[in-house]
Amino acid sequence: MAKSAFVGVQEIEKGLFEKLSKEFGYKNIMASPHLVKVNVSVATGSAMKRDKKRNDLVVDRLTKITGQRPTVRKAKMSVASFKTREGDPIGVAVTLRGARMFGFLDKVLNVSLPRTKDFRGLNRTSVDDIGNMTFGIKEHTIFPEIKDEELKDVFGMAITLVTTAKTKEEATRFFELIGIPFKKA
Repeated sequence: MAKSAFVGVQEIEKGLFEKLSKEFGYKNIMASPHLVKVNVSVATGSAMKRDKKRNDLVVDRLTKITGQRPTVRKAKMSVASFKTREGDPIGVAVTLRGARMFGFLDKVLNVSLPRTKDFRGLNRTSVDDIGNMTFGIKEHTIFPEIKDEELKDVFGMAITLVTTAKTKEEATRFFELIGIPFKKA
C-alpha cells in the first residue's frame, strides 16, 4: 500500500491525545476518541430486483473504490408498499478497518471531496449524539478509480465514520483535528 497522510496512525493519535486531553481532561490515551471503522453503503432498493446486472455493477464499482469486496444486504422483512419481500437484495455495504480504512479516508478527504462540484464543507449536524458521523455522496464518479467511460449508471453512497467518542462535542473536535472539512459557520 502506498504511503499516505494516515500512515503514522500512532503518531497522529498521540498528537490528538495531547490536544484533546487539554480540552476534555483525558488521563489516558485510550480514553480519547479514535476511529474504529468506516462503513460505506449503497441503497439500490427495487432496482436490483428488476436488473440483476445492476447489483454486479454496484458491487464491482464499490470494490474498485474501497479496495474491499462489499456484501449484498437483503431485506429483513416484507414491506408491501415498497414491493419488497423478505430476502430481496436492497443494498450493498462494506466495512473498512485498519490500513484500508485510513487509506480510504485519506482518499475521500484529499481527492474525492475536493472534486465535488461547489463543495464548501460537510455539515456539523452530520455528527450524531453518540459520536459518529454520516455524510452522503450523490455521485460515485468523484472517485479517481471510476473512468469516464463507465458513467452510464451513477449512484450515491452513505459513508459513516464510527468513533469511540462519548459526546457530540468530543466527536466534532476529533473530526476537526483529523482533517474533516466542516463548513465555516
